Amino acid sequence: MKPADLIELLRECYRDKAVLRQRHIAAARLVTDYDFNNTYQYVINREEIQLQWLRDAIEDRGAKVDDVPEPDVTSTGKGKGAQLALFRDDVAGAQAFIDKWTPRVDAMTNARNRSMLRVIVGETMEAKRFFEQMAAGRTDLLGRSADGARTAGAVMPTRWVGDPR
Repeated sequence: MKPADLIELLRECYRDKAVLRQRHIAAARLVTDYDFNNTYQYVINREEIQLQWLRDAIEDRGAKVDDVPEPDVTSTGKGKGAQLALFRDDVAGAQAFIDKWTPRVDAMTNARNRSMLRVIVGETMEAKRFFEQMAAGRTDLLGRSADGARTAGAVMPTRWVGDPR
């Protein structure tokens, strides 16, 4: 693979992963269930690390990454039905990423970047499994609470309300 081809492949992967991350940020604003929202935050944080790996690999080769805007995500229905639609869409998005990138990663000749992208695809498989479990109603995705206790209430759609100081 020529250096220019490798850069473009990494940039394309960055864009695709950034689209997923931005989608998850938008969806998390609509998912108020505490356990499910925490799982979105976990997935988003892992994606931020993956994007940093890709950004570093691209910039090390003298290229730049493209910004990806946050999509306008809406949910249809109400309550659990609305969340379920979001989870199913995220399952489909993760599967599309996996389907696109698995054969391309396997064909790469650069061992370092191939290994990095295999980890990214693997972590996308883990995120897909989380979304599938959320769609099935599982709330113990990031661990179980002592004695089966659950956190009551819901998360707010924004991180800061008022002055964050």
